[in-house]
Amino acid sequence: MDELLTMSHQEITRLEVMQRLKEKRLTQKEAAGMLKLSVRQIKRLYRAYKARGAKGLISARRGKPSNHQLKAEVAQQALDLIKEKYKDFGPTLAHEKLVEVHGLKLSDESVRRLMIEEKIWKPKRAKKPSEHQMRERRACFGELVQIDGSDHAWFEDRGPKCTLLVYIDDATGLLLELWFVPDETFFAYCEASRHYF
Repeated sequence: MDELLTMSHQEITRLEVMQRLKEKRLTQKEAAGMLKLSVRQIKRLYRAYKARGAKGLISARRGKPSNHQLKAEVAQQALDLIKEKYKDFGPTLAHEKLVEVHGLKLSDESVRRLMIEEKIWKPKRAKKPSEHQMRERRACFGELVQIDGSDHAWFEDRGPKCTLLVYIDDATGLLLELWFVPDETFFAYCEASRHYF
């Protein structure tokens, strides 16, 4: 009876390509292009396929714990110390203390994950995208001119406080007209616009 194999989509694709390679319907170079691998990798995969069949294409790491996985004893020791001494600390500072004072070897992200799982630390929400989205600049000079007024002590103490009315081309960012007025009013904009046009 045939053995049932669990394969990822990538491994199934590799199996199909290896079968075509075995039937000489593909060259190794074409197979490399299809799988986006080097010819050397294709040779390695093909050797594994010839030796063990479809099993040779399945990752040997499947079902095994990661080599970089945090050991349960270290995680428990870190959690005990955090609960006892560093409950009010953020994950980064708690990590620094665990490394410096207690000599534990673990990443700050592991400390953060442990603190979140134990509900010691509440992760911050991701920042919402801004409601106002930036629009594209206009394509041609003169297509859109923006007008803005800036109230400021432009002449420092050498003259009266006034407002600068500025006409800016949207496409190029050029300042097209600058006009000093006593106050930013409708009539001031009318006068500046008359000069601009």
